[in-house]
Amino acid sequence: MSRAERLLALVQALRRRRRPVSGADLAEELQVSLRTIYRDVQALVAQGAPIEGEAGVGFVLKPGFLLPPLMFTDDELEALVLGAQMASSRADARLARAATDALAKIAAVLPRDLADRMEENGLLVAMSRPEIADTVDLALLRTAIRNETKLRFTYVNEQGVRTTRTVWPVALAFYDRVRVLTAWCELRGAYRHFRADRITEATDLTERYPRRRRVLLKEWRDLDTPLPERPRLTA
Repeated sequence: MSRAERLLALVQALRRRRRPVSGADLAEELQVSLRTIYRDVQALVAQGAPIEGEAGVGFVLKPGFLLPPLMFTDDELEALVLGAQMASSRADARLARAATDALAKIAAVLPRDLADRMEENGLLVAMSRPEIADTVDLALLRTAIRNETKLRFTYVNEQGVRTTRTVWPVALAFYDRVRVLTAWCELRGAYRHFRADRITEATDLTERYPRRRRVLLKEWRDLDTPLPERPRLTA
């Protein structure tokens, strides 16, 4: 790879980590010599990159460092476009609009040739079967997840039984046909999965639940089967 591509790859490798990473690990990941890593780190620091650390200890990139917007590979651009298309076709209206706006912002600052490739890509998102309409505003669920606040709603299971739930929402999964909310359920005292097309009368209680979402998310992921392959759980 060129030196510019190598420097970009080094920044990305540092950005993916929250803790210091050794020069040896970076050298192995980028398939270059340790000496090259040290030299490239010095070059990035000279250009204003807030990299802290030293040889033998490790390096860490402080938050807030922005790369020039034109620093995208073809694969990265296609990944952005495909992800935005999926969000536009499968998410709620607010998130779909945000995905379209984000692509427009990226295209506005790209060099003309990259912007053209972004707009003329050959990737399409197709629905294999008709979607099941949601009965709850997904934006409400996403906001509660982001703010770590409790939700209260009415849920109807496959047998038609209605229950009122107060939950701690941790994640929202997007299947081909339905959306599934993962949450700690106070009624069941356990993690449950709720189909968005069976949730009604949802209210954000604006009350922070007692544990941090990242802790709950890790706990849920450590389960043997954290997410159903088919979204048919009765909760």
